[in-house]
Amino acid sequence: MRILVDPASGTPLFEQVRSGILDLVRSGELVAETKIPTVRGLAEELSIAPHTVAKAYKELEAQGVISARGRLGTFIASGGDPTEDNAARAARKYVTELRALGLSDEKIRGHVDTALS
Repeated sequence: MRILVDPASGTPLFEQVRSGILDLVRSGELVAETKIPTVRGLAEELSIAPHTVAKAYKELEAQGVISARGRLGTFIASGGDPTEDNAARAARKYVTELRALGLSDEKIRGHVDTALS
């Protein structure tokens, strides 16, 4: 997950993590049902304390952005528009299938453009 944290910033680290994940959701980079790293995994990746990530995850869960599912992990929660969520899942599945066939992203885009015309 691409989140940047700056320990020298006046913004608390947990808030930087929370807003970073929220930005990825808003940009569409993280869509509904996407599994996100564990608290420890993200903490390690960002070189910050696990409790910092846990606090960010707790706030995101309270906001309905993520959903913790016990041993299954933590996922991006379904948004307010089920049509958008379903479309994002379908697009992700399509790209995954075409990449498994060995197609480049450029060729995949070409197929999408052809399908749209």
